[in-house]
This record gives sequence, C-alpha cells and structure tokens, in this order.
Amino acid sequence: MGTGDGRAVLAAAAGEPTTLALGIDASGAAMAEASRRAARPARKGGLDNVRFVLAAAESLPPALAGRATLVTVTFPWGSLLRGCVGLDDAVAAGVAGLVALEGCLELLLAPADRDGLEGVPTTAPELVHVVTQTFARHGLELVEGRAATTDEIRNVPSTWARRLLNGGRHARGVTLVRLARGRDIGLDGLTA
Repeated sequence: MGTGDGRAVLAAAAGEPTTLALGIDASGAAMAEASRRAARPARKGGLDNVRFVLAAAESLPPALAGRATLVTVTFPWGSLLRGCVGLDDAVAAGVAGLVALEGCLELLLAPADRDGLEGVPTTAPELVHVVTQTFARHGLELVEGRAATTDEIRNVPSTWARRLLNGGRHARGVTLVRLARGRDIGLDGLTA
C-alpha cells in the first residue's frame, strides 16, 4: 500500500516467485516505470507474479477485501500516513480491509517534528500507541511495535530508505509496527 516507485513490490515478487505481489497507490505516475518493467517478457527481467493497482486506500476495489496475507505500508506520506495514525478513518479502514484472516499488516513509519505534520506523533512509543488504537477499531491486534533496526531499514529497496540510512538532513527515527487479524498472538512479541 502506498507503492511509490514500485521497487519494493518488484523485489517482493522476485524474492517470492510463487506469491502474487500487488502494488497499490493513488498515483499512477509513481508506479508507471515499475509496471513497465514487470510487464516485460521474462527473458528481459519481467515478472508474471506482480500487478499494480491504481486506487486510493479509501476506495479500493472490493475484490481485494480480505485477500492479503501481508500488507506493507512503508514510509507513508500524506493521507496514507494520516490514516495509519488515526487521523483519517476511511484510509485506515481501507488498509485494514485488505488484511486476510490470520494476515498481517506491517508498517515502517518515519515522521519527524520538522515535517510539520499536525497531530502526527513522531516517537516510537507514541506511534505504536496510536497505530495500535487505530487498527484495533478495524480488527487488527498489535504483534510488535518498536524502533526499526538499521538492517530492517536497509532491507527496504527504496530511495527514501537509503536516504534515511545516510543520515544528514534526512536523519529521523523509524518505527516498525506489526499487527495481525485473528491470530492467537499472546504477549511474547509485544514491545513498545
């Protein structure tokens, strides 16, 4: 969700060739190049297990409801970030609605005070708390919430992840939040 340039979707599809990877974003222009690359013939690096969907989180195709075993939202911005932190319930409902029974939602969030995002928390404990409350309203339970490790950020194939790792003016904390639908999760993985 919030595919951006589509690199992460292509990497996921290449890494799991028997799994269908969907990239969903409200901006078709952002996904255009990745979509073209995926559509190439296999002998030229194309991937037949990836699709891109042009849709906003609050108006997703009904056919996707409850179908995803893993939904990732990585470094969201704008309305998608506001939805993840409870400031736009229609967006949160759309994202949560993708998650299948026993499926997971994984978020990597990196808002900073200097972004001037009114109402958006910026520390890991605050983010974990509001994300947990937001998605609990939509049937998801917290599995894990904490500051992301350098390796977890490094494993994200995106320009923004590289910028965050290089520090400088892009330096900011990154919070990882994992939630699940309908699992017996216990409290073992719960950290905040």
